[in-house]
Amino acid sequence: MASSACVTDLARTAACRDGSAAAHLKVVSIFVIFVTSVAGMSLPVLLAGIFRGKPLYDKAIVVIKCFAAGVILSTSLVHVLPDAYAALADCQVASRHPWKDFPFAGLVTLVGALLALLVDLAASSHVEHAQYAPVVAQEKELELGGGCRGSGGDGERGEELVKLKQRLVSQVLEIGIIFHSVIIGVTMGMSQNVCTIQPLVAALAFHQIFEGMGLGGCVAQAGFSFGTTAYMCLMFAVTTPMGIILGMTLFSLTGYDDSNPNALILEGLLGSVSSGILIYMALVDLIAVDFFHNKLMNSTPRLKKISFIALTLGSAAMSILALWA
Repeated sequence: MASSACVTDLARTAACRDGSAAAHLKVVSIFVIFVTSVAGMSLPVLLAGIFRGKPLYDKAIVVIKCFAAGVILSTSLVHVLPDAYAALADCQVASRHPWKDFPFAGLVTLVGALLALLVDLAASSHVEHAQYAPVVAQEKELELGGGCRGSGGDGERGEELVKLKQRLVSQVLEIGIIFHSVIIGVTMGMSQNVCTIQPLVAALAFHQIFEGMGLGGCVAQAGFSFGTTAYMCLMFAVTTPMGIILGMTLFSLTGYDDSNPNALILEGLLGSVSSGILIYMALVDLIAVDFFHNKLMNSTPRLKKISFIALTLGSAAMSILALWA
């Protein structure tokens, strides 16, 4: 039964194969996806710049970040993980050892989450040590001089620590999203299936807008310099188009398309790692931090309700896109 289903799938794919039409669609998609990626990530950053210093600025940033967390969580659970599982469960892969013997998609997702935790722990430890060393030196200096230390410095150091943590979260989050974006691009670039590519172009445009808004919301709160923000925006915008170009190059050099077993295995493993990173970042560093450790949200019940609605809307918007991409 499995082999007959596999043959049927291959026959259906062959009917949609058109190399020249697929190449034309890919070229169009490179420009469309680049523009929508820039627009999606730039929007929350620009809004943060416009409203910075205004009375509702801090609350607006929290709500945007919660919407972003919903987008990231939905991306990992509704888009990336199912695609990774489907790639490793494909009849051409699942009929082989060891892929048919063990649920590798779940295992590698777990590894991705643990890697994100390890990076988080190492970076947090480094940041805390970098903050702790000057404090100790200052305390010794004050003791020798007979002075007393004010509480203002502690508050400033605490704020700086939070800001450094937010920057770390944004950078690790972008790594996970870049993994995902490259996989999407390479898969599309290797595909010669017009029936698959045609609806994907429009769907991925919306996908990149929402994902860009998710990342942009976190970057806006982290308060990076203009140069760093522009660099992160550029990296996000070019990864999917570069992935498409890489996929087209791989197809021209190897003849492998997106239905090749080796390509499916690579797609499944990279997708699983990306999913684990994004799940960890969304739940631990975005949702848990804001809903349980954010003083502004905890002191304003109405803001917490609005933030939960924003989280739900972000999750719903990204989940609906799974109908097309």
